[in-house]
Amino acid sequence: MAENTAIEWCDHTFNPWEGCQKVGPGCDHCYAETRNARFGGGTAPNWGPNAPRRRTSRSNWRKPLRWQADAAAFQAKHGRRQRVFCASLADVFDNAVDDSWRADLFELIRATPDLDWLLLTKRIGNVANMLPVPFDFEELYPNVWLGATIVNQAEADRDIPKLLAVPARVRFLSMEPLLGPVEFDPCELVRLDWIIVGGESGPGARPMHPDWARSLRDQCAVAAGVPFLFKQWGEHSLGYDRERDDPDWRQCGEQARKHPGQWLNLEGGTGFHGERVHYAARVGKKAAGRLLDGVQHDGAPS
Repeated sequence: MAENTAIEWCDHTFNPWEGCQKVGPGCDHCYAETRNARFGGGTAPNWGPNAPRRRTSRSNWRKPLRWQADAAAFQAKHGRRQRVFCASLADVFDNAVDDSWRADLFELIRATPDLDWLLLTKRIGNVANMLPVPFDFEELYPNVWLGATIVNQAEADRDIPKLLAVPARVRFLSMEPLLGPVEFDPCELVRLDWIIVGGESGPGARPMHPDWARSLRDQCAVAAGVPFLFKQWGEHSLGYDRERDDPDWRQCGEQARKHPGQWLNLEGGTGFHGERVHYAARVGKKAAGRLLDGVQHDGAPS
């Protein structure tokens, strides 16, 4: 799916500015902050409540205009429109961003009507007060897809209603890193257009229980038919499932000793007969891959 980015669910990434602030557990191991620090000499100059955000170059701001010019050729080749993720190194609805920068961004979005702009935010409650005036999703910004990052049940309960209150043409969830099980309200799920799920990657990555991902897949398929995309396992893959790999129960309790420092018991104990036992193996993002029960899920809004 990706053209000019390694992110599986879009074709391009565009960062109008760089910098942000941690606002929840999903931010604990922020790759963008780590990148900012790497280019900042060891500290992240554009991260935190009092840090300045850095607007990107004019040449960078011209990239979407080039993608717009290529829209017809892309459509002919792929049979769909280009998807632009904005912003992978920031948050469009960050309180610390200059309002004039945000206004410039929405002017650019209007100037590129053949690109679908995926605005993913961890601050969905800010959206209503930070949109340009006048603002009409149907007439002026039909190419805006609005998304909220959700990592656990508490965030789902708090933020999905806020997302659904904004009348964007497409509304989606990025559930990465998925840090716990999430049960959707069926009445809310049917109003969502896309669910993206993934585990955490990078240093300190927390493993994702396979049942969390399976549940979301099944809720999308059975309850609502909502497009489901499984982006990645992250650093860990399912190394051992007692029901799948050890039907006579003889190996249970031996796995961690056989793989010291590499395998993690996701259930927190050795388990008794009849209990589920899963060990996650830290194998790296590439080796873990993105197959869920042997299937690659690339669902997306049509």
